[in-house]
Amino acid sequence: MRVYFLAVLLAAGQVGAVGDAKVGAVLFRRCASCHQVGPYAQGGFGPQLNGVIGRRAASTRDYKYSEAMQKSGLVWDEKTLAAYLRAPHDVVPGTSMRFWGIKDEQQVADLLSFMRTLK
Repeated sequence: MRVYFLAVLLAAGQVGAVGDAKVGAVLFRRCASCHQVGPYAQGGFGPQLNGVIGRRAASTRDYKYSEAMQKSGLVWDEKTLAAYLRAPHDVVPGTSMRFWGIKDEQQVADLLSFMRTLK
């Protein structure tokens, strides 16, 4: 009965996919061409992403953000970050992000799970 109830909630959009941080770490390799994480992370082609969940957008000092991102007023909670991962240019029109989004909800959940580990 519990599995059926969870399936109904998932279908209704009430519960997101459960993410796997290990899978998310593998998926993050695609992001690593622009974004760094870890103890020596710094901004490069994109901002470093340590501690991104809970951080105000355009707030690191080692990266030059687009004007659109600076004016966005976003705080990267999981809901906002998930929406951005799905469609960056819809969430922040004019962003300089050269990535067009992830359509697979499981991949978004896995990446978020990995990002939760980035302190």
